[in-house]
Amino acid sequence: MSGFVEKPEPVQVPGLTHLHTGKVRDLYRNEAGDLVMVASDRMSAYDWVLPTEIPDKGRVLTRLSLWWFDRLTDLVPNHVLSTELPAGAPADWAGRTLICQSLDMVPVECVARGYLTGSGLVEYKESRTVCGLALPEGLTDGSELPAPIFTPATKAAVGDHDENVPYEEVARQAGAETAALLRQATLAVYSRARDIARERGIILADTKFEFGFAPGAEGEQRQLVLADEVLTPDSSRFWPADQWQPGRAQPSYDKQFVRDWLTSPASGWDRTSEQPPPALPEEVVAATRAKYLEAYELLTGEKWA
Repeated sequence: MSGFVEKPEPVQVPGLTHLHTGKVRDLYRNEAGDLVMVASDRMSAYDWVLPTEIPDKGRVLTRLSLWWFDRLTDLVPNHVLSTELPAGAPADWAGRTLICQSLDMVPVECVARGYLTGSGLVEYKESRTVCGLALPEGLTDGSELPAPIFTPATKAAVGDHDENVPYEEVARQAGAETAALLRQATLAVYSRARDIARERGIILADTKFEFGFAPGAEGEQRQLVLADEVLTPDSSRFWPADQWQPGRAQPSYDKQFVRDWLTSPASGWDRTSEQPPPALPEEVVAATRAKYLEAYELLTGEKWA
């Protein structure tokens, strides 16, 4: 079993139609046909959306995504139309809501890796490949790759794992031209973000993007647009550069405090059981919130307020 421990009821707002409740974001459509994306404070781990929220998490994700979008517009356009709060929306939506262009989304998680870890490491240990791409011998957990690689995955429903797939599968499903566009855009954005993060003492180990096509006139070439969140601790692995040491798990700016507690004896939870995970203790919530804020402040150079 997996999914939501307690699935929230969608907020009813005049003029907005609720479309989807995701792990973190709630999606609506307004009367103009634009998408309204609201980032909650929900936390997911081990394919579960936990019963405990992390205060300010949704605002951190939203503000950090906007910061990155501003630095990537020359590489690829993004879907943000406005940050204005829709009329009649709850006050709590302020700072966590984006009005976005409605796109024809490509059902692929576009993952870029510059370092070996996570599911890529698992595959490498078995076959010396990641998503079918051959890698040199001698790499270990945290090793920097010779060059960034594009390792796509299929998008999964809430509670399911995304599944890594070879590039050829993306070309088969989406078409060769679209697959090439996705790979080019993914690696260009990753490389730009990696360099920006490196200047701030942070390693961007890997990250995932979502893209869609903007509607165009018949016969016109469709434009690829960067969507959803971008380069946040939820979608990326950020490591402190001064603590990087290949051959072990790296310290990270993300939900590691949550994962560690859930798998510790203190939680009393068995991941292999069908029981949902328990509520998080206050100290784990506080430590996780602090990590998200630290990542925001280090990357942007702005004090969280």
